[in-house]
This record gives sequence, C-alpha cells and structure tokens, in this order.
Amino acid sequence: MDDREQRQDLRAVFDEEAEAYDRVRPVCPDRLFDDLVDAARLAPGDRVAEIGCGTGQASVPLAERGLAVTAIELGAELAAVARRRLAAFDSARVLSVPFEEWEPEPGDAPFDAVVAFNSLHWIDPRRRYAKPYALLRPGGALVVGGCRWARPTDAHPFWADVQEDYRAVGYEGDPPPPPEEIGPWRLPPEACSSFDEVASLCHPFTVRYSSAEYLAFLATQSGTHALGAERSAEFLGRVRDRLDSLGSPRLTATFVGLLTVGRRRERT
Repeated sequence: MDDREQRQDLRAVFDEEAEAYDRVRPVCPDRLFDDLVDAARLAPGDRVAEIGCGTGQASVPLAERGLAVTAIELGAELAAVARRRLAAFDSARVLSVPFEEWEPEPGDAPFDAVVAFNSLHWIDPRRRYAKPYALLRPGGALVVGGCRWARPTDAHPFWADVQEDYRAVGYEGDPPPPPEEIGPWRLPPEACSSFDEVASLCHPFTVRYSSAEYLAFLATQSGTHALGAERSAEFLGRVRDRLDSLGSPRLTATFVGLLTVGRRRERT
C-alpha cells in the first residue's frame, strides 16, 4: 500500500467510532480559540471553512465566537454528530464530502479563514495548501491547529510504563517529551510561497480520563487502527491489563495545543 492509499484508509476510520471520538478526544482550551480569532483578525459574521471538522470539537468554539462556519467532513457519522452539536448556531453548517472534492456554492467564497484542526496532514499534499489559498479572500488566514501528547516530569508512572505495551506490538513513535520541550508548529516550505506566517503558539493543557475513557481514546487513534485488528486488540488488552493492575486509576493526560496562522500572500 502506498502513502496515498494508507492516508485514504486511515483518515476514514474515525467515522467508525464517531460517538467515542466526540466523547474522549481532547479539545484545545478556550484561550487558544481566542488567540485564533485575534491572530487571524476575525470578527463576528466572518466566513470560515473548516477542513475535516470531525464531530465539531473546533467548530463549536468557532461558532460560539460568532463566526459563520462551513464545516467539511468526509465521514457521514462524524458529520451527523457535528450537525447535532451545531444545531443551535444558525450560521453554521456541516457538509459530508471529502475536502478535496468539495466546491463552494456560488456566493459562499471567498472565505475569511480556512481552518484545519488535527486534519491538514490527511489532505492530499497536492491540494493541502493550494486549495485553501484558492478559497481565501486577499489577506485571508490559513489556520492550522492541533494537539500533541506531552509527559511532564511529575506524571503518573503509568505514562512511562505503558511504553512497554507500545513497544510490544511494534507501535511506531517515541515517548512524548515534556510540554516545555514542545515548540510551535511552523508552516513548511511548500506553504511559504502562498502564506506569510503571522502566529505560531503553544498552549499546554490537561484532560482527566477514567481508565475506560482512556482506553476508548486509544481505540480512536489512527496509530492504533494502523496496527491492524489483531495487533490493535493485543495492544488495547495489554493497556487494559496494566490499568487493572493499578486499580483502574483516573489519569491526567497532558497535551500541548498548537496554533499556527498564515496570511494569504498575493502572488506577483
């Protein structure tokens, strides 16, 4: 399977567990969304296109700030949850279609901002920056947000010990660094001909999980799905056994919310 096929397969798996995804995935703190509005120079009524909205975890904070959100989500079940959560906002709507295939209705574009939370890396690299550029008005903002795992020095021993379970099943990746070692995400070179980076910020935050909630969170991760059915079941079983041996504790998970804003550059 090539990279494109793997990306297409993995980005579709979240739809299989839409309710769990909505319940346990971490949501960036309010102050990050306040910074987003300031850095992107957005005001109530401004039009925002959101790439891969999932269950609306970023869509709702954007709509709460008065923005007119057009949320694009390829997963029908995820989109259904997002519609339910956004039902109170007349200026928000959810469309179930891959971002690469979506075309705005006449009068919708150009947008004041294109926003992607934990989703831009799933977009075809050939369209990843070109399509947001085409959707934006002159001076409009590309906003990229996301979460990274972190592990503070005073974390529960579980967070270090569970790495043994990752290694046992060949789960790719390294143990997360402490939050102070996580720097901002920067626009890559392929984006810099189209966008001028105007903000790159980090917001550490924590989420409290019961053991069951944490296992549900692990089950929604693309890395777990990438293991395949047999190894993912083994991995989740190992983590469940470890948590059971500790008395099923409540866990404090640490994340760093990342926010990067690029201003649409006019080409000469």
